Amino acid sequence: MNTQANATTQTGIQSQAIAPAAMSGSRLFYWSVRRELWENRWIYLAPLAIGGLFLFGFLITAFHLPARMRAAMALDPMQRYDVIAQPYDIAGGLMMATMILIGVFYCLDALYGERRDRSILFWKSLPVSDVTTVLAKASIPLVILPLLAFAVAVVVQGITLLVSSAVLLASGVSAAPLWTQLSLPHMSLLLLYHLITVHTLAPAPLYAWLLLVSAWARRAPFLWAVLPPVAVGALEKLIFNTNYFALAVAQRFTGGGTDAVTHGDSFPTHPMTHLTPGIFLSSPGLWIGLAITAVFLAGAIRLRRYRGPI
Repeated sequence: MNTQANATTQTGIQSQAIAPAAMSGSRLFYWSVRRELWENRWIYLAPLAIGGLFLFGFLITAFHLPARMRAAMALDPMQRYDVIAQPYDIAGGLMMATMILIGVFYCLDALYGERRDRSILFWKSLPVSDVTTVLAKASIPLVILPLLAFAVAVVVQGITLLVSSAVLLASGVSAAPLWTQLSLPHMSLLLLYHLITVHTLAPAPLYAWLLLVSAWARRAPFLWAVLPPVAVGALEKLIFNTNYFALAVAQRFTGGGTDAVTHGDSFPTHPMTHLTPGIFLSSPGLWIGLAITAVFLAGAIRLRRYRGPI
């Protein structure tokens, strides 16, 4: 009996020891992403706070809405749409700007922070590879933030539409133009497409560069991330009197110069926006940028493997 009990106990201990190793890579990746969200709650709290501030400001100015709507009805259809859609465009633009800022600051601290507070000694003791860890961190600006910004923007725009309708009806003004001029599902699809193409795939090399610097720098990662591109741009200007490098970096950061849409100077969710995913996906610049992203991420993985705590 004792022999059988010991054998059962040893089998249980062995199964518990093997369980972490047998955990699938997708599950390890999932929990690594959740760990990033647990440790950096500002990733989702900041967009929620910005959305709440926008709604608060909109409620304060909502009593001007009936007068604006009466004035808008005297304009031509395109100008009328611009006036009606302005709050919704502002909400979407705020989410885009918030997403970019969060992505930049997160990437700069993602690998530098764990070395600075020496938590890297703990995380390296777990059965999670450097590849999984770095890819989980890269998924925050490239996957989580776009989806989060999109979700918050859709909720804020929906609440704005409902509040606007209630204010107009309470003032004796028809709310029909809001529902006929605006198409929130169509605007939401255009916003999601814009976030993925212009603010995720296009600037992916920049996010990967920031992760690489975060894994390498021993102090002041922001300066190490900014100074090399500035030096390259200044050297190009000095030698060739051109600014191609600076223009390319700026376009990647702001999403300008991409072939994802053709909409002139209007907002990306404007009904006249024409999507051109085929041209965007076949653009050499996109694939060159993704290749550079892969190189930078590979460098970040290697640096995390051999870098010790600060």
